[in-house]
Amino acid sequence: MRSYQCDVTFVSFPAPGFDRRVTKEGRVLSQPTVAVYGKTAPAAATSRLPGVLSSEELLEQILSSLEDDKADDVVSIDLRGKSQIADNMVIASGRSTRQVVAIAENLTDMLKQNHGILCRIEGKDQGDWVLIDAGDAIIHIFRPEVREFYQLEKMWQPTGKASA
Repeated sequence: MRSYQCDVTFVSFPAPGFDRRVTKEGRVLSQPTVAVYGKTAPAAATSRLPGVLSSEELLEQILSSLEDDKADDVVSIDLRGKSQIADNMVIASGRSTRQVVAIAENLTDMLKQNHGILCRIEGKDQGDWVLIDAGDAIIHIFRPEVREFYQLEKMWQPTGKASA
């Protein structure tokens, strides 16, 4: 009887088309991938997989969730060609610490339940500035005073829009 070693690993996390990876810091990242004998398919191929959102669809879902939770001053910034960290950045405000935390929780719960996207969250305990890493989108939710202090929009928007 012969035995063969296979390079394909089957992962049931969180849905078909997702690969679970642990970085050296111990953080779990989930990226849409296609396992083909241990190799990852290009991003163009993964956008056609059933159940995997394109970056435009992800942005649409995020903006819809923020609108439903009554977030203020929602700004979407296209980062393609500017940075490799994400395709889009969304900046929004909540009127209080409690609303900022509630908006962040509702958004991450919706992404997890509806699309199997596990987000990395920072700052939820303080509630002044919550950062959500959803893979193709980075979401910042601020209290108005904190948002005015850091002014992230001015750093990432084109020069003409920042002065307007």
